Amino acid sequence: MSSRRDFLTKLSAPFLAMPMLSELTPKMSDIPARELQPLSEFSTGKMSDTYLRVAIMGLGSYASRVAEAMQSCKKAKITGLISGTPSKLKTWQAKYNVPDRNCYNYENFDAIKNNPDIDAVYIITPNALHHPQTLRVAAAGKHVICEKPMAINAKEALEMVDACKKAGVKLLVGYRMHFEANTLDIIRMRKEGAFGKPLFFQGLSGFIIGNPNQWRMNPALSGGGAMMDIGIYSVNGARYMLGEEPLWVTAQETKTDPQKFKPGIDETIQFQFGFPSGAVASCLSTYAMNYLDRFFLNGDKGFAEMMPSTGYGPIKGRTHRGELSHPHITHQTTQMDEMAGIILEGRKPVVPVDGEEGLKDMVLIDAIYEAVKTGRKINLTLPRILPV
Repeated sequence: MSSRRDFLTKLSAPFLAMPMLSELTPKMSDIPARELQPLSEFSTGKMSDTYLRVAIMGLGSYASRVAEAMQSCKKAKITGLISGTPSKLKTWQAKYNVPDRNCYNYENFDAIKNNPDIDAVYIITPNALHHPQTLRVAAAGKHVICEKPMAINAKEALEMVDACKKAGVKLLVGYRMHFEANTLDIIRMRKEGAFGKPLFFQGLSGFIIGNPNQWRMNPALSGGGAMMDIGIYSVNGARYMLGEEPLWVTAQETKTDPQKFKPGIDETIQFQFGFPSGAVASCLSTYAMNYLDRFFLNGDKGFAEMMPSTGYGPIKGRTHRGELSHPHITHQTTQMDEMAGIILEGRKPVVPVDGEEGLKDMVLIDAIYEAVKTGRKINLTLPRILPV
């Protein structure tokens, strides 16, 4: 991890305090009272006769999952493709009926600027490519949907936020769980005081990684190991389950297989957050253990548990009041329909999915790596998350 951490320390140290983030966080008075409701409840208005025209960038396995899910979308449609592999473009063209004029490679996709068939680009490429590709999409005047993590450090994330703001386009991050019904039900219950004062959150995120030659095991492309891939779920989940921003972080790394997990690729990291209310979080991120997909929220009047908590579903949840019974809907279908509402109507989700949200997670991940490297508690100056 030393090479990755030394590199990020130089780039990210100024962001551990990040006082400028307060400027990125809207005041409560600036937020419309109306929260995001399922698009199925809207039968009239602007969204009834239009849809978000999306180009998919990076035609890998997760992009395939998104594309299949989008076939059931009511408000989002695949109208463009961007790939460095000509054979994939031909296969996807035929499958999703995308014309030649809407297909691009990584060298020429800036030409989307002049293509009225594309409103937004969903970037689903290796982590290290998100930053340069987002800057190019923004410069082309198209909205950006970027898969998480949005960047490999906070410095890049902030540049992405700034670029999209200057270009007048939206930057959204692929936080599909922010639209998942069981997750939103627990957030609603927490807001209503069903759990009393939240005291503790536990997030377990992990699986045994497969092919050691995949891009996720290459620090130049991934920016890290398990933390950047699966650990971000617990980082983000701690924030939306407790409804606060952490004030400090501590972290410890365990590496049992240094041959498989080369320098710059973390295998297992345990990390802890402390929050303004006094609540604490204890989380685990790993590439070395299966069956780790659990969130647990404890309050002085009740609890909530989700297991699985962030997988592709169905998500299972229960509280001290009993089981949650929301039917499973493919997460990416809901995500893309709801993001269409955000981009085309300016609607506000219950839990943010914008670039500022992604930036906060990157600040925290940088701080986790710093805590591992130094063995110190890292104090954070972050804006408190808006109540959700």
